[in-house]
Amino acid sequence: MVSSVVKSVSPSATISLINKENALKAAGKKVISFSLGEPDFTTPIQILDYASEKMREGYTHYTQSPGIPELRKKIAEKFSIEKNVKIDDKSVLVTPTKFALYASYLALLDPGDEILIPDPGWVSYIEMAHLVGAKPVYYKLDEKRNFSLDQEDIKNRIGEKTKAIVINSPNNPTGSVLSNEDLKFLRDIVRDRKITVISDEIYEKLVFEGKHESFLNDFTLLENSIIVSGFSKSHAMTGLRIGYMISSEEMIKYVDRIQQHTMTCAATYSQYAALKALDDDSSPEKMKMEYRKRRDVLVEGLKEIPIFKINPPQATFYMYPEIDYKGMDSMEFSNYLLEKLYISVVPGIAFGPSGKYRIRISFSTGIENIKEGIERLKNLK
Repeated sequence: MVSSVVKSVSPSATISLINKENALKAAGKKVISFSLGEPDFTTPIQILDYASEKMREGYTHYTQSPGIPELRKKIAEKFSIEKNVKIDDKSVLVTPTKFALYASYLALLDPGDEILIPDPGWVSYIEMAHLVGAKPVYYKLDEKRNFSLDQEDIKNRIGEKTKAIVINSPNNPTGSVLSNEDLKFLRDIVRDRKITVISDEIYEKLVFEGKHESFLNDFTLLENSIIVSGFSKSHAMTGLRIGYMISSEEMIKYVDRIQQHTMTCAATYSQYAALKALDDDSSPEKMKMEYRKRRDVLVEGLKEIPIFKINPPQATFYMYPEIDYKGMDSMEFSNYLLEKLYISVVPGIAFGPSGKYRIRISFSTGIENIKEGIERLKNLK
């Protein structure tokens, strides 16, 4: 009775580990969790106060489907200033970030179309393709060049059925940031091959060295660009499920139709929270500085443990080390850490075939937890 489309979607590769972690915690074990993919900070109080105030004023009903006008306008203005490209509010749709990605797939891809997905890349990119009947095709990130684009591999993967390519910079799970050279290469590909780039920029505020550059820096590329971002990582608002899409006016119109017949609109409370968050540049900066401290502690600790080969991340709150321990692959090693040392990580195989001997370590937890986790890892013999 279940559709073939839903059957084609794989369950999370980490679900058994999560169940084990919860069982261990319930049994009273202190599990050091390096698996969490969200900030451990609380949403800034001024954002919560403003959203609550708007609710008490009666703003608890439907909004316009693409978002409240003042929020769309402010997103367009802020993006235009920060990225040095002119965007107006008609190119903005307010929606949860993950739904923006899925709706992009729905709007772009017919059954049988191909979409290029980064390897390694976030776990949902490939399953969203399955949900819309498209064919996901992995392209490589170059580990020797800090997970930059393998440009030759991308050229070889693009075929007659290629409709779109997903990029994620800063990247989950590697913490890498695409260079200006990589972005220029992609812009040239878009012009030459007439495909669309879906650029997931949700970690844009968490770049430790240098400055994030959006894929969209030239207005003429707007018709072939879908930019997706939001407030979950920058303002610790994961539970509010609020973000946005930037694209051509035509694409926004069609994605809005999808929203009208599914979500209707993003949650009103969350939209006002986002409106206030756009005035708050200090909170993301404070969080970023704290994550950088945690990164440095983790890097120095893992350097002392020979089984790990690390690439210090440029951004996000993730590290993606290579492992060499008794021939174990990432799933076996992750299970071993949980069962023997009570440490929870995410196996790299969840992010693509290249992650067979890698794990993702999240440092969105306190420094004391990181230090204790490192001490436990030193017990690996």
